[in-house]
Amino acid sequence: MEAVISSLRSGLRRIFESAEGLLDKIFGPKLNPFGQLGAIGYFLYWIVAASGIYLFAVYDTGLENTYESIEWYTYDHWYHAGVMRSLHRYASDLMVVMMLVHLAREFALDRYRGVRWFSWFTGIPVIWMVYISGITGYWLIWDKLAQYVAVTSTELLDWLPIFGEPIARNYLSGGVLSSRFFTLLIFLHVAVPLILLFIMWVHIQRISRPKVNPPRLLAGVIVVGLVIVSLWQPALSQGPADLTQEPSPVGLDWFYLPLYPLADSNPGLVWLFLAVATLLIGLMPWLPPLKKPKPAAVDLAHCNGCGRCVDDCPYEALILAPRSDDLPYSHEVAVNASKCVSCGICMGACPSSTPFRRTAELATGIDIPDLPLTEVRGRVQEVAETLTGAPRVLVIACTHSAGARHDGAVLALPCVAMAPPPLIDYVLSRDLADGVVVAGCAERSCHNRLGVDWTKQRIAGERDPYLRKRVPRERLLTVWASPTEGRVFRRELADFVDRLKALPADDGSGTRMPPAPSSAGAAEEKAL
Repeated sequence: MEAVISSLRSGLRRIFESAEGLLDKIFGPKLNPFGQLGAIGYFLYWIVAASGIYLFAVYDTGLENTYESIEWYTYDHWYHAGVMRSLHRYASDLMVVMMLVHLAREFALDRYRGVRWFSWFTGIPVIWMVYISGITGYWLIWDKLAQYVAVTSTELLDWLPIFGEPIARNYLSGGVLSSRFFTLLIFLHVAVPLILLFIMWVHIQRISRPKVNPPRLLAGVIVVGLVIVSLWQPALSQGPADLTQEPSPVGLDWFYLPLYPLADSNPGLVWLFLAVATLLIGLMPWLPPLKKPKPAAVDLAHCNGCGRCVDDCPYEALILAPRSDDLPYSHEVAVNASKCVSCGICMGACPSSTPFRRTAELATGIDIPDLPLTEVRGRVQEVAETLTGAPRVLVIACTHSAGARHDGAVLALPCVAMAPPPLIDYVLSRDLADGVVVAGCAERSCHNRLGVDWTKQRIAGERDPYLRKRVPRERLLTVWASPTEGRVFRRELADFVDRLKALPADDGSGTRMPPAPSSAGAAEEKAL
């Protein structure tokens, strides 16, 4: 089972990264739609909600006038209400696409197991609510398709032993159906999206700084695209419903109604499929379970409660709590182990994470037990000893990046933001290498969400702890590439090596920064 799931993930990941690489060239990493799927989903929700409110203002809930009111604003007022109807329809369809692609992509990137199970699991009711919202919306048009959807839906419900009498017979026969039926449908069509919005809010509660709005330019492209499609292929009704005749043939919306043809012949099989699919998706975070590393650990002797690690944590796993020891600080950091993924970003954010100390044991305010800072420094020294030739280049790479697959000297970390900026200073000032490459995930798809952003800001001196100005930037290269973008990494690495070779000889030795003195630990911490 594990081998099959792993192979499926790998295949999907290659497909996604090939498509994302192409869109990177068109939109750029910041505007790549694949990196904004969740935010696009939220944006489409608001488009659907706004257009739905607009349409409700001209919608007649009476049984006799429902269809006529829709036809009236579709044709007589096509330039505003008609376009709004099409916008409502196509935004709903696109929301389904974004939701399913988002689901598949998170699976492909293995971002659904371990502590990430919560976001994955709460996504299941989101899927159900989106489909229920769309299906009830089709009923409200009360054309032939609406009649078909109503009959098939009620027959599906009748198959379940939850109603005393068949609701299809009671509600979909002449003389029984009334305007109250549409009042009930409108209530459902309003209530379900409100429930959906609440679940979407719950869905992102374990995520720090969630993206709920796409970049404005991308949002504008989406709106313009939807309007163009609405004008080119407006949403139209399929003739008025007639309860005395079978609604056939009808054109289906395959985004919302793919199982309805099967429901005509075998409702039980549809329910079986839905139950198995829901159960399988719900169990996937534990098929197989991800081995949970030890969560971050706080060393109060080196923690002053500054809160930098709390601000940088992508998963809301850290909080500031009242001080529990005798040190003269008001707060300390507390770790919620159920949310911590051990990415190490917190360790890279701690101002006491400096590798220069020699006379005292290397310790930091917050550390990763499975890969503490002292071991990171030791690995750097071990990797540096393997460097031969000139120039000597040491790669600090995220395990989810192309750099981690480099054949040369590589220090692989759970996230590049785990490496505190002084580590780069340490490598160059101690002459452990002639150049350092920081290789992280693709910008559009950081495995730990904020690792790329924080690393870029620290190096640019925009976020504490920042990379000190004394570090020669010409000896530092950052590469953001996914595991399948090895060609990009190798090309940039080769160009970097050429640039290092072109540096003046004395620039590589005579002007190299002097090593920090052995007693500089406290001074370095204070400077940071």
